[in-house]
Amino acid sequence: MARTTRNGRSAARRSSLVIDDGLMMGRRRGLLKTWALSLKGEVLAIYFAARDPAAPWGPRLLALLVAAYALSPIDLIPDFIPVLGLLDDLILVPLGLWLVLRWMPAAVMARARQRALALLARPRSWAAAGVFALIWLLAGAALLVWLTR
Repeated sequence: MARTTRNGRSAARRSSLVIDDGLMMGRRRGLLKTWALSLKGEVLAIYFAARDPAAPWGPRLLALLVAAYALSPIDLIPDFIPVLGLLDDLILVPLGLWLVLRWMPAAVMARARQRALALLARPRSWAAAGVFALIWLLAGAALLVWLTR
């Protein structure tokens, strides 16, 4: 006779649920990873769209702001603040992306997406990441000096 748990499920059925839940979590992780990569590509495409001379000024300015915020390592609300720190990334960036995608002409976004895909296919540069980190450190130091005077 199969051993049952308190809720009436057999031990074998319970273990298969655990395995199924593990597979579902793996699928979710894969889906989330795919979504995150597509979001990264869209942010990069928005950056390229903002630099396109054919883009109107309103969406162009909004696109620059959204791309700068999304690609910046510094957040409006730091991530270590419980709930609010992650909510700004989950609300502000997608809302900004939606607005830019809605207002930017389709031809401009098509060209920008092609450029973004070409750039994402290239290898990454750690030297460029170091340069950006150095720029942010220098900007932070300048701000600190300015605030202490």
